[in-house]
Amino acid sequence: MNLSNEEKRQVKQLARDAIECALFGKKQCKIELSEKLKEKAGAFVTLKSKGELRGCIGHISAVMPLSDVVEKMAIQSAFHDPRFCGLQKDEWKDIDIEISVISPMRKIENIKEIKVGVHGLYVEKKGYSGLLLPQVATEYHWDRETFLEYTCYKAGLAKDAWKSDDTKIYIFSAEVF
Repeated sequence: MNLSNEEKRQVKQLARDAIECALFGKKQCKIELSEKLKEKAGAFVTLKSKGELRGCIGHISAVMPLSDVVEKMAIQSAFHDPRFCGLQKDEWKDIDIEISVISPMRKIENIKEIKVGVHGLYVEKKGYSGLLLPQVATEYHWDRETFLEYTCYKAGLAKDAWKSDDTKIYIFSAEVF
């Protein structure tokens, strides 16, 4: 999507405002949005507290404007990630927000197409699916196969499920800020 620094700042402010509105009853500030922020896009909002994951939820399909996706996923990450209890007021001061605006997904036929640190992964098999953002493999220093194994694990599949002919593997990139 190639957002400007000002657009990135606005997107992060949208996420921050959405969470503060829910957490403190703050009134949402209306900001003038650039046309790019009104374009449909998929995005994830990741919350970290003192460097540790505190919530991460996103929307993979470009079915609503980026501004709307970020506001909705910020709320979901803060209060509805099933791995964590909802965010508490006293935690807010330690929260860092990371936004990942994702590209459309592309199905691959050969795992050699996966570039660790560039691509995120989405796997699908028999009604199960899992996704890991590109930065996850980099943060954990994973190689391609380890990245595939953890994506399968996230999907609730066996770690070697990616080797199966009936497993679909998709790649995507992300603009992370």
